[in-house]
Amino acid sequence: MAGHGLPHGSTYEPTTAFGKWLDARLPITRMLYAQAVDFPTPRNLNYWWTFGGILSFFLVAQIVTGVVLAMHYQPSAAAAFDSVEAIRRDVNFGWLIRNLHAVGASMFFLAGYIHIFRGLYYGSYKAPREVLWIIGVLIFLVMMATAFMGYSLPWGQMSLWGVTVITNLFSSLDSIWKGLGTTIVEWLWGGYSVSGTTLNRFYSLHYLLPFVLAGLVGLHLWALHVVGQNSPTGLDIKTASDAVPFTPFATSKDAVGMFAFLLLFCWFAFFLPDYLGHADNYTPANPLVTPPHIVPEWYFLPFYAILRAIPSKLGGVIAMFAAIAILLFVPWLDTSKVRSTKYRPVYRWFFWLFAFSAVALGWLGSKPPEAEYVFWARVFTIYYFAHFLIVMPLVGWLETPLKVPGSITEAVLGKSQSAKLAPAKS
Repeated sequence: MAGHGLPHGSTYEPTTAFGKWLDARLPITRMLYAQAVDFPTPRNLNYWWTFGGILSFFLVAQIVTGVVLAMHYQPSAAAAFDSVEAIRRDVNFGWLIRNLHAVGASMFFLAGYIHIFRGLYYGSYKAPREVLWIIGVLIFLVMMATAFMGYSLPWGQMSLWGVTVITNLFSSLDSIWKGLGTTIVEWLWGGYSVSGTTLNRFYSLHYLLPFVLAGLVGLHLWALHVVGQNSPTGLDIKTASDAVPFTPFATSKDAVGMFAFLLLFCWFAFFLPDYLGHADNYTPANPLVTPPHIVPEWYFLPFYAILRAIPSKLGGVIAMFAAIAILLFVPWLDTSKVRSTKYRPVYRWFFWLFAFSAVALGWLGSKPPEAEYVFWARVFTIYYFAHFLIVMPLVGWLETPLKVPGSITEAVLGKSQSAKLAPAKS
């Protein structure tokens, strides 16, 4: 294994006649045991690493609750809004399934953003994990597409006008190729305006894309198990003393982190299920009445702020998509020889400035496009791109990092204890 530097097999030994028979013909149990139990995990992983497992849980939860909701939902302009209300009021435990699905989308994105920022902080995108990182960015893109289409399904005022505004952005392509943008918009709408046909298309794609997402997550996990997990020190596993088996050590820590996160999830799902939504979306869609302030869901707000910060419509669209696409190139934009920001005292300040900028853009995206809000959105948009295109290359080249421990064991136990374990090297 290229990432963790240890031979990795399975200690699984079937104990029943059927187990031995199956293992000789299809060793799927042996494979699962090797990946979920024996897999060598850095011994110094902290609770920020639990969000990978949390995201896997929420993906399954969203698919299960979504399939149940799809059994009762009616994807038509005339019946969609009422069918959602009927699910909450008339279907047995429909209120619970709908709340879990709606709040689960927000929790999915919250865990996803934490997972991304953890990767950025600890340098989990650096070699040999470039492909792992790129697949993660693709997962993020598919998540956003799935969530956007799902937001249209309640067919409230914000659903209708959110779809109208965002899909209309493609019309800016007319300035590059005459008629191209309009053709794409009409294709998305299935006509000359957002209608029940649009809703039906988005419903079909919203049902399909989670399974595409599941496939990408499978690739993500495969890539992870090829190169091995990164660690808070940014060091790979070099010796047996650097690692512990994934089960029970990592799984027990993941369980604690997941339980804590589920408390937050359940608090919203049971006590504040509508808090993260928009009040206008509890009014049936009306194409003749435009809401005074059209805003997307909170997890889209940073990119919405970037879109509005650019005076040109086409420029705003390019900037919005570039804000996501630039993440694909982070492994090559960061020139530092050290992975973990923990050992980069200068870059650490810039990282937290970037995190603050991202949060600030989210807040600004929720505000009306007035002078002071647009001004600060432009300031933080400039820094967002400058962080990747200027700060990462220059600071990585100029900075003198702190001394990095020689191994994960040394970082955990100290140099003297690490030396005592030296005979355990393999």
